[in-house]
Amino acid sequence: MSEVIRKMILEDLEQVVEIDQASFSLPWPSRSFRYELTDNPASRCWVMDVDGKIAAMLVAWLIVDEIHIATIATHPEYRRRGLGRKLLMHTLLSAREEGAITSFLEVRAGNLAALEMYRNFGYEEGGRRAAYYKDNNEDAILMTLDRLPGG
Repeated sequence: MSEVIRKMILEDLEQVVEIDQASFSLPWPSRSFRYELTDNPASRCWVMDVDGKIAAMLVAWLIVDEIHIATIATHPEYRRRGLGRKLLMHTLLSAREEGAITSFLEVRAGNLAALEMYRNFGYEEGGRRAAYYKDNNEDAILMTLDRLPGG
């Protein structure tokens, strides 16, 4: 199995949107990913390519010295193999090279697998946004990583 982490390109959009739709009840529209790739200078978009197929994707925003994880997902066929963890680590290390010190993200309170992964990275709960997700009024947990890996 050949795994490569690389920058997302426009040709990846169809597979990225497919992963997003398979992963979230409120997926991003294709135009949002296109905007991140073409028009948002703060955006850092990555994919995990496994044997020529996009297996995972991540969009983050680098704002001054903070990296905000906007979305991360793994294709259902590739879950529980550590691909999301590798992609997140790559993003954090890359952001650190660009001057990031801390990281932030929001995650559904009921997404136990994601919460476990983030806690294993050292993210800590810093607050909640009540009824943040409009499909089911689930809370978002705000998480902060005060010191990026390698720092």
